[in-house]
Amino acid sequence: MGLNALNERVKRDLAYLNYGAAGWVPPRTSAEGHIYDVVIVGGGQSGLGAAFGLMRERIPNLLVIDENPKGREGPWDTYARMVTLRTPKGLTSIDLGIPALTFRAWWEALYGASAWEALDKIPRGAWMDYLRWYRKVLELPVVNETKLTLIEPIEQGLYRLHLEGLGAPAAHLLARKVVLATGIQGGGRWHVPPMIEDRLPRSLYAHTSESIDFTALQGKRLAILGGGASAFDNANHALAEGAAEAHVFVRRDKLPSVNPIRQMEGSGMIERFYTLTDAEKYRVISHFFQTNQPPTSDMFERAAAWPGFVLHLDSPWLDVEGSEGGITVTTPHGREDFDFLIVSTGLISDPALRPELRLLERHIKRWGDVYAPPTGEENALLDLHPYLSPGFAMRPRNAEGEVLLHGLFVFNYSALASCGLSASAISGTRNAIPKLVAGIADQLFTDDKQAILDAYFNYDTPEFTVTWRPAAAPAKAQS
Repeated sequence: MGLNALNERVKRDLAYLNYGAAGWVPPRTSAEGHIYDVVIVGGGQSGLGAAFGLMRERIPNLLVIDENPKGREGPWDTYARMVTLRTPKGLTSIDLGIPALTFRAWWEALYGASAWEALDKIPRGAWMDYLRWYRKVLELPVVNETKLTLIEPIEQGLYRLHLEGLGAPAAHLLARKVVLATGIQGGGRWHVPPMIEDRLPRSLYAHTSESIDFTALQGKRLAILGGGASAFDNANHALAEGAAEAHVFVRRDKLPSVNPIRQMEGSGMIERFYTLTDAEKYRVISHFFQTNQPPTSDMFERAAAWPGFVLHLDSPWLDVEGSEGGITVTTPHGREDFDFLIVSTGLISDPALRPELRLLERHIKRWGDVYAPPTGEENALLDLHPYLSPGFAMRPRNAEGEVLLHGLFVFNYSALASCGLSASAISGTRNAIPKLVAGIADQLFTDDKQAILDAYFNYDTPEFTVTWRPAAAPAKAQS
């Protein structure tokens, strides 16, 4: 088909759906400047999909901001180091049911239908190229190099967003609704164990989420802490870039082999997670955390094929010592010396860890506020997650919070506990974005309900404009 032909097909399909029709939300004004109906923080796949969903819902008065340079949003060209995505290639996501917007349509336009049939998994770089195309063909309003530093509530349903960065359109923006589409780390922060963070100089370790100068690690012995998929992604990448050895340390005596996401994708759980009780949701996500996401078989084989790859099972770290010469790691099996450490120990989701929420976080309801699991089933990490509505809205702890949080939506990894796989996985976005859009649209309509009803009852624009006079009655016959 070719990409130009696909672009025309997208525009034609959207025209058939009346995409781009006038918005329905009554505009608001302020002496401070323009008021956006929605500002989406984050221009990665979740933010782009949310923007498209809102525009389809005829809510065009929106803006997407992202702190990264254009084309570098999200993890795919930054800290993600897998060769291919782990998601099955046929699952749809931010296309929102438009066939011409699917990854498959884009891939076939570039490489042909036979190339799609031959494709096993989606290359990581190709997914990022697809997202760049998606943003461009939909002409989504994204401003890059703009970092949100603070969300300041002005009144119920109105926020002042403080910004910084080279691309920031102003020192602040006004928004009625704010969507935090801030990715896997956007609900908290990456976790580094205290024995590393408190005792080692920063020059000796990095988290997998960071930019790592692998050329400086050529010929070095690396220790990688963690048994999840990203540990093996980084081991393979480091060895491919010239590291002498990459040792992966795992607490368990065997690697996880079951990926619960695959079961969710086929069972209806992603689509119907919101119907579960709190107790059921808690058990599902706690099990998800405990199971962990294993590396794909092909990624493990890539890493293990390198002569310098070493896997240490049943090897929790008991101690870490740092010196100018490197790092000494102690496990139950002894001590080993390394030149550098890569940490792959996941993240902590807690609104208190987000600087942009510092005026609001104490009012945000967490799972620990509303649900007490049975003894033995407690999960401290899950308890810190925000307790969200089915439409991804923040819920308040108190009456003051009802005012301050009205208009704040969470569409990042921390939504996992309340809304299941949503912004936390590509396979969840297709189902989650319509729920987010409905939650925002319902709130906007409710906020403006009186004005909309007044306009309805006062509506008097004639639609029937034909002037009609009855024909003259026929004359009576003379007798």
